[in-house]
Amino acid sequence: MKPSRSDTVAPRDGHDDLRASNEMGTGSEPVGGFVGKPGGCEVPVPISLDAFKLFPAEGWTSGRLVAPVRRAITRTRSWLLGQQLPDGHWCAELEGDTILESDTILLLAFLGQEHTDLARRAAKHLLNQQLPEGGWAMFPGGGVEISASVKAYFALKLTGHDVGAEPMQRARRAILARGGADAVNSYTRFFLAMLGQISYEHCPAVPPELVLLPKWFPINLNSLSSWSRTIVVPLSIVWALQPVRRLEADRGIRELFLRKPEHWPRLRCPGLPGDTGPFSWDCFFRTVDRLLKGCRRIGLTPLRSRAIRAAKAWMLKRFQSSDGLGAIFPPIVWSLVALRALGYADQSPEVLYCHRQLQDLILQNEQDGSIRLQPCKSSVWDTAIALRALAFGGIRSDHEGTRRAADWLLRRQVLRPGDWSETVRVEPGGWCFEYNNDFYPDCDDTAMVLMALREQFEAADEVQSPHPEGTRPPPDLRLLLHSTDQSRRTAVEQIDLADRSAAAIQRGLRWLLAMQNDDGGWAAFDRNNNRRFLCYVPFADHNAMIDPSTPDLTARALEALGKFGFRTGHAPVDRAVAYLRRSQEADGSWLGRWGVNYIYGTWQALVGLSAVEIGKDDPAIIAGAHWLLACQQPCGGWGETPESYADPRLRGHGPPTASQTAWAVMGLLAAGLENHPAVVRGVQFLVDRQQADGTWDEPEFTGTGFPRVFYLRYHYYPIYFPLMALARWAATAAAPLAETALPVLRVVSADEKELVRRDAACG
Repeated sequence: MKPSRSDTVAPRDGHDDLRASNEMGTGSEPVGGFVGKPGGCEVPVPISLDAFKLFPAEGWTSGRLVAPVRRAITRTRSWLLGQQLPDGHWCAELEGDTILESDTILLLAFLGQEHTDLARRAAKHLLNQQLPEGGWAMFPGGGVEISASVKAYFALKLTGHDVGAEPMQRARRAILARGGADAVNSYTRFFLAMLGQISYEHCPAVPPELVLLPKWFPINLNSLSSWSRTIVVPLSIVWALQPVRRLEADRGIRELFLRKPEHWPRLRCPGLPGDTGPFSWDCFFRTVDRLLKGCRRIGLTPLRSRAIRAAKAWMLKRFQSSDGLGAIFPPIVWSLVALRALGYADQSPEVLYCHRQLQDLILQNEQDGSIRLQPCKSSVWDTAIALRALAFGGIRSDHEGTRRAADWLLRRQVLRPGDWSETVRVEPGGWCFEYNNDFYPDCDDTAMVLMALREQFEAADEVQSPHPEGTRPPPDLRLLLHSTDQSRRTAVEQIDLADRSAAAIQRGLRWLLAMQNDDGGWAAFDRNNNRRFLCYVPFADHNAMIDPSTPDLTARALEALGKFGFRTGHAPVDRAVAYLRRSQEADGSWLGRWGVNYIYGTWQALVGLSAVEIGKDDPAIIAGAHWLLACQQPCGGWGETPESYADPRLRGHGPPTASQTAWAVMGLLAAGLENHPAVVRGVQFLVDRQQADGTWDEPEFTGTGFPRVFYLRYHYYPIYFPLMALARWAATAAAPLAETALPVLRVVSADEKELVRRDAACG
């Protein structure tokens, strides 16, 4: 039984000829464990492509791309295998903007360490990243961002840079032209207060009593998103104790003030709808803010000592089994400030622990001696996607590298309750994003790991392939291991790995299903964390106060469920499909919360819907595919700027990138358009721009931390996603051609370099 399509976005006029002539099967019941066969398999659907021919097909045939694509696949998988760490995992650099270096310097200044080598080298990175117009941006190609620029200027001044120097003058002009320090966000104001530039009165109230509020109360700690929680708790200690390091007047930044702090603009979440009238949430929370500050001034805080003790205990408890509080940069910084305010000695275990976690985020630039910091480490995420990409690229589960990677992922499953268990009753079984973050496993990583593990055992004869019938990698793209002296040991290891994987997948799948929200979607870390009125709190201007359902995460969960035989007719799938139909934009796209942006969301939505066998003729899929086709650039690639979060007119527009092109190609493949000329052009774009070592150059930020506030550059995104796209295209569109037009490759060595050499010889 299929869900109603009454809320589906209708296809645009003139595109009815894209409807398929036959329906997809609905499949059978999902099976237990990881070895059951999903019900049904994908049937090739004849689709009319006339309405989608945005580019001429002449000269862009699939056949001429077969050999270059095969060479590209072997180069990239060889490079990726070469990056695998000895214990089996991958972890690339995760790059953010300069607030990471600025905040580190300001923290060091608060601790009296602004003249250390660490601060000096971080300041050097700031100078390297300064824009020609004088300020600092959130991402390459972005404009001057006021909070990042004020913090960078302050950090440079504290590390001894002369205010009369040209870079400082240029920065000052850019800052003043954009509203001065008056315009910074709430977290920047806290740094300014810590260093004596403004009073804490000009920061939003963050009362530690929040930790004491019961779960039934509309506003409580668990009603905030997990990342807000980990920031707010140490920040509440800071707000309550209000520590200050006084600086000499000539080391301050009063030259950036346009008005006195008491006349600075009100803080508000960017892009927030609604008015600010007397009966608005905005007015309500501003009134509460004034009351909290008034109570503090007159000493009317009877629960303050108890609240601080509770906040401290909450924070210290979550240091355990974690790479810092929340395993992300901001809570680590605020933990250090809170510990100093609480009187912890510099050599105390708690302070040393936080410094060690901060040090672990530092990367060295050997060329110029500068340093930069990562917001966290993406080890589980990188490993799961790399493993999937290699599987799609033909690396079998008996390859030593894939066995080690699967074993590493199994050892990272979180088996203890975290914050999520406050609202969900289910056995632990998720995976986190980082190395260690036991309190905060997330649905996105869990879904990705489940798929990676499932695909490792689908190559066996009794288990369905990771690719639907007709879309498996051609035999000549599979890396085979024929080592008779090790085959027996390998078989034993495979059996053990399979047994452990079966148990882990059962736990992970139950956990993922339990995390589905009441609206049918999935969020990142929590269930039903969707109290939107909290976004009007004055310190919610990081634009991530809550963790509601998002199309990209929902579609990823659907894709994972599809791997285990879930289809339409099963309640979790039907609810998720209905959510995706409701959340589709009028133009056919979907928002991408965790990747930039509508290209990311639309790709994942199309893949997720296809995985549960929503037909290629479904209006939602047709509309999503049409939107992707309409966004293709003349060069054949796709690109989108992070500015599209603030300006919807920029959806699908931006410098073309390898990762976003790969997403678009995979989305169109999921929509059944493998032979469409736009797909062929996208594949050609990837092949043409691949570098000799199998990588792609991509300086753009295509990952999202907080929309409009913080963006990310995943350094493996332009590696494993293009590999996945090329391998999927080779499997769906080029396999028959590869088998008839090219010599068959049989690789019997474990040495991937041999495969590259032979494949190049065939080209």
